[in-house]
Amino acid sequence: MAHPSLAPELDDALRGRAAGIQLLALDVDGVLTDGTVYYGADGETLKAFNIMDGLGLRLLERAGIRTAIISARQSAPLQRRADDLGIGFTYFGQHDKPAAWAALLERTGLTSAQAAFAGDDLIDLGVLHRAGLAFAVANAHPAVRAAAHYVTGRSGGDGAVREMAELLLAAHGALDGVIADYASG
Repeated sequence: MAHPSLAPELDDALRGRAAGIQLLALDVDGVLTDGTVYYGADGETLKAFNIMDGLGLRLLERAGIRTAIISARQSAPLQRRADDLGIGFTYFGQHDKPAAWAALLERTGLTSAQAAFAGDDLIDLGVLHRAGLAFAVANAHPAVRAAAHYVTGRSGGDGAVREMAELLLAAHGALDGVIADYASG
């Protein structure tokens, strides 16, 4: 039985591309967050993360799809969130994202065709052009949306990563089982 989900109906080309993905790598600011940076009274950086996105990443890991972060920024909240979610590969402070992408592929033994990347701004274009499946969030820069194979209906920090996760799970034939597991308690 098909369950309601955030996953879109997939055309054959997108389904085929997504079915081969074994890793989802994400930019953080503007993808996993809404891009807003808060500063505390002592100058510490604070960020807000969407719980739905976090569960989506955990579901991917449970289904055998690995997760990674490639971010130009480096901060304690980013590392804490990555640790909380069990994200397997983290590349912080990476202004040369294509180089970080190449290092990630070498480390995992995957090809670009087996890896997806999600971005929102111009710094992400170099990786989006290399990824087997390129995601852009709804509020991404127009050039990023144009480079993507799929643009989410949801904005960064507002469930866009969960939408990507459910799309990948659907393409792998795992989404209905995941939802059924939760529905049965």
